[in-house]
Amino acid sequence: MPSVTDQTPIPPSPSEDDYVRQVVSAEPPPLLSEADPIALFQEWFAEAVAKEPNDANAMALSTVDADGMPDVRMVLLKAADADGFVFYTNLESAKGCELAANPRAALLFHWKSLRRQVRVRGVVTRTTDEEADAYFATRARPAQIGAWASAQSRTLPDRLALEKKIAEVGLRFGLGKVTRPPHWSGFRVVPQSIEFWRDRPFRLHERLLFEAAQDGRGGAGWTTRRLFP
Repeated sequence: MPSVTDQTPIPPSPSEDDYVRQVVSAEPPPLLSEADPIALFQEWFAEAVAKEPNDANAMALSTVDADGMPDVRMVLLKAADADGFVFYTNLESAKGCELAANPRAALLFHWKSLRRQVRVRGVVTRTTDEEADAYFATRARPAQIGAWASAQSRTLPDRLALEKKIAEVGLRFGLGKVTRPPHWSGFRVVPQSIEFWRDRPFRLHERLLFEAAQDGRGGAGWTTRRLFP
């Protein structure tokens, strides 16, 4: 076992001088808008796509298992609008089974280069078959074959077993169209709350929380609250 002194050191907290330099070198941003949270998300997301080095649409997805133990993993956002935030997965995976049993989830977008976060909490519904078919058709063929070959989240004896399954699926479809597997589809997180977080000096961050009306989507309006950092 390596000793504590052999481990990579944790970066220290910024000093007061570090914060002062940050304040001097940057224009203070305007306060976050309290209008439409979906429009604000789209604005931030567009900036992330332009400036993040990779995977601006990556988001942490949190679910809970049958014992109430939380699970979190990174997935990719595939659609975001007034109806919710969409991602696709194997329905028989750990997250698929957990969402089937408890259709509630939390999302976290962290755009490090922009020093921003967006947190989403809400109920989860399935996308339509038409939506899932349309998105599946845009995937690269090897990814389509992989969706058939992978028994996601279940025990894999060795890498050869996966490669053999991929070869079998490839032979089955030949040069024909790869259809969407019945165990593969999408989920939509319908937001009940959306929190926008923006880094500010001295840990005095800006936080703006939107909470949906009773229809669960903000369709009858959103309430807003600013939160202490």
